[in-house]
Amino acid sequence: MGSPKHTEVSVARQSPQRPDADEPELDDTADPVEPEEADTERASADRALWDEVGIDPVEIALPAGTGFTLRAYRPARELTPTDVTERDQDDPFLARRQVIEEEDDEAVVILDEDVAEEFAESDKEARRDAAGDEGAEEDEEATDEGGDEEVPIFLTHRGRLLLFKTPESLVSFIRSGAPNDLSQLDSWRELSERVEPADIAPLDEDTYELDLVVENLRGGHDTWDPTLLIAAGEVARDVSYALRLPAVLDMLSAGSSLDDLDDALRATVNGGISGFMGRRRLKKIGAQTASLGWRTIVGKISAVVDWRD
Repeated sequence: MGSPKHTEVSVARQSPQRPDADEPELDDTADPVEPEEADTERASADRALWDEVGIDPVEIALPAGTGFTLRAYRPARELTPTDVTERDQDDPFLARRQVIEEEDDEAVVILDEDVAEEFAESDKEARRDAAGDEGAEEDEEATDEGGDEEVPIFLTHRGRLLLFKTPESLVSFIRSGAPNDLSQLDSWRELSERVEPADIAPLDEDTYELDLVVENLRGGHDTWDPTLLIAAGEVARDVSYALRLPAVLDMLSAGSSLDDLDDALRATVNGGISGFMGRRRLKKIGAQTASLGWRTIVGKISAVVDWRD
């Protein structure tokens, strides 16, 4: 579709009548704005706001529907995590499906009962094999530098992810001054003053289809979609960190079966010898095990979503 200027010029050229003397003549010699150029300029203008505030619109599809939200990355030391106290006390899903045991004065979260025991056990063995003095030293270094590491923060409140079904409803919330965890960012006020519904246009890399993951995995190795599954892993890790979902983080952590799946998929995308090795590794990953794990992840994320119209 052409820009308004281009459309006006085209209509004027179709008229055989001369303009009135009091009206200025259109300059037919001026180069019309090409549609592709107009789209590029518009896209650049749309991204300018997000680049300035350091926040991005995100679109997430879940079994219950598709919604828009916001995400940013900031050093961990600059952020106050979302308060999950009320969520964990009142959420019947969490109360029914999670078992918490006290060991050495620390709460240990046991994974959902419907997660396949085969990959749960293999994950434990993999972690035990990977543990050692070297790993402990790396953990200490990561802890020392953790305050400077950039971590994800979403549009959340009291431990729930706020998802909006339309750009208009998201913008209305942003402008309303309602409490949320993103409001702690220095750039939040500027965003609330400038954002328009047309700005809520997530990039392709910020669009995630979690609703398709389980079905794709059930189709078997030959049908697995690396782009879909890799993106799902990225947003699931981000959401789980921001929403403080330790069980999901554990299922996707280094050495887990689902992390092995992610590594193998990334290798296949790279091609070459690594792609060949990645395809061999994928054949060793059970489709049922992977789909069971991801069904649990999608269910846990869905349980902490607060849908807004």
